[in-house]
Amino acid sequence: MIETRSPGIAAVLGGWRQEPGPLAQALAAAIRDAVIDGRIPVGTRLPSERALATALQVSRGTVVTTLAAARDGGWLRTHHGSGSDVRLPPEVTERTAPWSVDHGDGLDFTRAVPAAPHGAYLEASRRAVERSAALLMDSAEPDAGLPRLRELLADRYTRDGLPTRPDQILVTSGARAAFTLLADHLHDRARPVLVESPTYHGALAVLRRRRARLAASPVTAEGWDPDRLAHAIRTVRPGLAYLTPDFHNPTGALMPADQREQVAELAARNGLTVIADETLRDLDLRTPPEPVPHLSGKAVVAIGSLGKLVWGGLRVGWLRADAARIRELLHNPLQARLSPPPLEQLIACELLTDPQDLLRDRRERLRAQRDHLAALLEGAGAWSFTLPPGGLCLWLRLHGTTASALATRAAREGLKLSPGPGFSADRTLTHYLRLPYTATPETLTRAVAVLTGRATTRK
Repeated sequence: MIETRSPGIAAVLGGWRQEPGPLAQALAAAIRDAVIDGRIPVGTRLPSERALATALQVSRGTVVTTLAAARDGGWLRTHHGSGSDVRLPPEVTERTAPWSVDHGDGLDFTRAVPAAPHGAYLEASRRAVERSAALLMDSAEPDAGLPRLRELLADRYTRDGLPTRPDQILVTSGARAAFTLLADHLHDRARPVLVESPTYHGALAVLRRRRARLAASPVTAEGWDPDRLAHAIRTVRPGLAYLTPDFHNPTGALMPADQREQVAELAARNGLTVIADETLRDLDLRTPPEPVPHLSGKAVVAIGSLGKLVWGGLRVGWLRADAARIRELLHNPLQARLSPPPLEQLIACELLTDPQDLLRDRRERLRAQRDHLAALLEGAGAWSFTLPPGGLCLWLRLHGTTASALATRAAREGLKLSPGPGFSADRTLTHYLRLPYTATPETLTRAVAVLTGRATTRK
């Protein structure tokens, strides 16, 4: 148990007295904020009421009222006769929305990312530390990844119908790291790179930094136009293609099995390497989820990560390719810089050993939030959308205004949005807007109130 010495508590809480309102209310908020930003670690034993009153130069009655409010909010657990321990309430630990989305400066809807599954992650971290002794005996130099993690990932692919050996897996520090490594290794400046329109803005940033020539093929919430995609591959002659066949970011579209086969055949015949981004593959929100074949073949490299299923702070991703290509990538100097720390790989092992409860909970929460957001938006004449079968966001088609104009107006009300041009290779898609449903239902309601012009100033 961590002890907080009373002489230091005043410094830890900072200038809480300057906040407006009653002292007890301001003090309770200061304790909460100190826990959130780590100045008071979870599990800390607070000083006694008398000691707190002395250290903070307030009455004991103010301290009693403060602690009662903190307990009611779930921020403290009191043991009779032995003081109070700091904890996090369920409203913090049992949510898919990052705390900063609705507790920072306004509402930030520019990132489609979930919060960590609090209890499962902490338990996995504890087990990983307990099993890390063997790692400390070795150099832990960057390599293809921990053998156990590569085995778990290979087994996932095999159970999904794509037989995979551990030597076909390369572990990276996230899916973007995997894509960066592949772009560095495979990009031929003499040939363009084929991307979807829209597509993930992070991938566009990587390709633009390499000054790649980009060719775009459209995708909508209804899916990919097979004729236009095939025509682009045959006529543009790209050397590399970046596709997201599983719950496409940002449209949420899911590529049909027969089209996956067509893409793999076209790639093989035209000397094209396809990077299939499977980052969102686990987030199937259909009831029940349905098995989907991987986009696979000799010309296909799959990339994935635990960033969307678990947490973006767990920098563990991977790529799956034939063993010869994995060996080539291991000789790329960039690979060592894009390899995750061993302890994070151990945490990933713990989470992947039996992920079904985690997966079920995440799907249920995201499905409920998706449906809540869709219900709020339904029927408004200002936009239209197709309910996606999975993923993390809605792709809105705006009527009567541009996404940039709407984003500018929303920003004045404290709502940050991502207009469509940010997802376009040629800065088009001006009437589209990505709207994530990773926030809590209450926050989604506040955001839609801003979009519809019904928001009221919050005091």
